[in-house]
Amino acid sequence: MSTEHYDVIIIGTGAGGGTLAYRLAPTGKKILILERGAFLPQEKANWDTVEVYHKDRYHTSEVWHDDSDRSKFHPGTGYWVGGNTKVYGGALFRLRERDFDRVVHKGGISPSWPLKYQDFEPYYTEAEKLYEVHGQRGQDPTEPPTSDPYPFAPVSHEPRIQEIHDDLQKKGLHPFNLPLAIKLNEVNRRLGACIRCNTCDGFPCLVNGKGDSDINCVRPAIAKENVTLLTEAEVLRLHTSPSGREVTSVEVRHKGEIMSFSSDIVVVSCGAINSAVLLLRSANEKHPNGLGNSSDQVGRNFMKHQHGAVIGLTPKPNPTEFQKTLAVNDFYWGEPGFDYPMGLIQLLGKVNKDIVATDAPKFAPGMALDEIAKHSVDWFVTAEDLPDRNNRVTFKNGAVHLSYTENNTEAFDRLLARWTKVLKSINCGDAILPCSLYFRKKLAIQAVAHQNGTCRFGEDPANSVLDLDCRTHDVDNLYVVDGAFFPSSAAVNPTLTIIANALRVGDRLIERMG
Repeated sequence: MSTEHYDVIIIGTGAGGGTLAYRLAPTGKKILILERGAFLPQEKANWDTVEVYHKDRYHTSEVWHDDSDRSKFHPGTGYWVGGNTKVYGGALFRLRERDFDRVVHKGGISPSWPLKYQDFEPYYTEAEKLYEVHGQRGQDPTEPPTSDPYPFAPVSHEPRIQEIHDDLQKKGLHPFNLPLAIKLNEVNRRLGACIRCNTCDGFPCLVNGKGDSDINCVRPAIAKENVTLLTEAEVLRLHTSPSGREVTSVEVRHKGEIMSFSSDIVVVSCGAINSAVLLLRSANEKHPNGLGNSSDQVGRNFMKHQHGAVIGLTPKPNPTEFQKTLAVNDFYWGEPGFDYPMGLIQLLGKVNKDIVATDAPKFAPGMALDEIAKHSVDWFVTAEDLPDRNNRVTFKNGAVHLSYTENNTEAFDRLLARWTKVLKSINCGDAILPCSLYFRKKLAIQAVAHQNGTCRFGEDPANSVLDLDCRTHDVDNLYVVDGAFFPSSAAVNPTLTIIANALRVGDRLIERMG
């Protein structure tokens, strides 16, 4: 077992860990980044739907369990440099200003955050610049106040999506350009890596055209001599001093060899689920229930959003390649007759026959699936799930367990029904054939792309894991910087808030290190 000392160790390279490494790299401090996976290979399979969707080529082969142990599943998560940003759709939303306050939902209460929107606003602005977000202010009726415009112009709609945009406007709705982290220059395509292909949302990018944590943060950070990245390095547990007040070593399995590293500061950024697991499996005499867990909150309040897809078939073909450009928030805070939040509507990446086949009967002919894909317009529906202490992550018998019971379902069901009704009401491009075929699907427990809430931050150590700087209340040099810190999930994609918080915590760490 070898030991080397660092000023900072960052465990994980996703939206939290990768961004934090970028923030700290210019300090000159000696930084070690530990990543469980490798660099995701650039290969033809990046754009192969069968490999990506049917064979789960870029997701972990791990088996997780539900709380009853009666069900096992492969989670929709991957271990790569850049984490899940390597396969995300790049939609980067700010939380709405009201999302930081106590909000009454039909299914319960979304609690107030100890910091407010204004505390995050400058970091949101910086995050949008760092991840090259394209968008347009003033279109979204729920948009919070901002200090700067988006750094890049919005991604244009292709003709079929522009028609839908215009039809939605005629219905009195406010469709807007989806804020996207993408390396696209529509004036001079040679100046951007993105080629507007049809394999973006859910796929790795063969040409590095996304604004992701790997390309935008980790690679610039490790270009500095003071930053070291160790890949294929799975952190097994954190060891503390006899007092339990500081982490003294990080135990790592690297290509079959057990190694140990020490650091003045240790940051856990493994994603909300695996960060909680690491704290729990690091239990010792001073921390019998896991590190940072004197409140018994580590792993609790797990949230992942309520997600669903609406695949609408229209008589008019949809030849769109890059479809994920439009969103609607008119129902985010409710609608007449339902004075409770509902959620967000956004386009999905364009489905093809192989994606359709994942939910089609095995005997469905390929020609029919191809026709469905050619005529579909594909939507993603997100509603907030509420924190529940019984929705939790545990680690038992060497495996991750998720205990999760859905809540606030009436809001989601209403949003799904409302959006289907809206789609049926707009012009389908054919006056004779009705637009009546809508396939709806709610995503199951393995859909954990929006995971958050397992180590929430707060001022009271009795009911939170982290303080306002995302340092554990119980261990002085241990921080958690990913979606685990969320007290509530809101109903927009959480990634931009994770990035903004990493920049904010990075500033606090720089102050601490002097």
